[in-house]
Amino acid sequence: MMNTTNTLPRRVEVVEVGPRDGLQNEAEPVPLDAKVELVDRLSAAGFPNVEAAAFVSPKWVPQMADSAEVMARIRRRPGTVYSALVPNMKGMEAALAAGAGEVVVFSAASEAFAQKNINCSIAESIDRFRPVAEAARAAGVKLRGSISVALGCPYQGEVEPAAVADVARRLADLGCDAIDIADTIGVGTPGRVQAVFEATARAFPLERQAGHFHDTYGQALANILGALQLGVASFHSSVAGLGGCPYAKGATGNVATEDVLYLLHGLGIETGVDLRAVVEAGDFITRAINRPNNSRAGKALLAKWAAQAGESAACAA
Repeated sequence: MMNTTNTLPRRVEVVEVGPRDGLQNEAEPVPLDAKVELVDRLSAAGFPNVEAAAFVSPKWVPQMADSAEVMARIRRRPGTVYSALVPNMKGMEAALAAGAGEVVVFSAASEAFAQKNINCSIAESIDRFRPVAEAARAAGVKLRGSISVALGCPYQGEVEPAAVADVARRLADLGCDAIDIADTIGVGTPGRVQAVFEATARAFPLERQAGHFHDTYGQALANILGALQLGVASFHSSVAGLGGCPYAKGATGNVATEDVLYLLHGLGIETGVDLRAVVEAGDFITRAINRPNNSRAGKALLAKWAAQAGESAACAA
């Protein structure tokens, strides 16, 4: 087993998934202008990777139907990778045409979830992505693999760490540059998270793995800390906590980026991301789509800054 230590990574990569994972399940259409401005605000905040689009069937994910337009209109910041989810070669071709710097393929750690979510077995899902992987290599585009329900499945229940490691090994064989360990329904706890990463580290380099935690049970920040203790140095989050959890009705989904940054910066860990700019981006998009802001740090900081502004105005008067 790996030893957890108090020596945390000095720098962590925060991958912003709000424009894709955060918005994809919105029932009402999100205006194109709002999507573009959100990506531009997040780019300006300094994220190294913004998951900006999904080239999937508009029949199944209508919110992502304008992904090509979003990618065409955003102001691309040098040094920022704009990634896109692709389910097959048709999506891959669209992503390449749109200028995606990284494409994301996805499988699951549970056969039950794979059948329900992507209508095939885990092995079949990997086979589907072989031409995508070949196209990514040929185009010089990064390939990232995501493993859903790595900490628990809504249909199967418990998922063994060995099952997650098996999928990680398959994605490694596929040629993935990076792998996400996703707690899709947010049931993980720190000890369980560490057990999974200890298993996957035997199949794929830990330094190229990321944690993607949902906050359904309020454990996401604790899970991030648990992963940090093992040396994991990349995490996914969604501005303002955008994105629900479709398998736990009424529950929150993605962990809020503002909360993650507040934690990391409080630990003295560098991210290269401007927290204030992210808080303002979260305030912008939640107002634009008339949704509550699910970031505790974001709401607290907005209230603090408003009070400070009010005090300054009173002093000036």
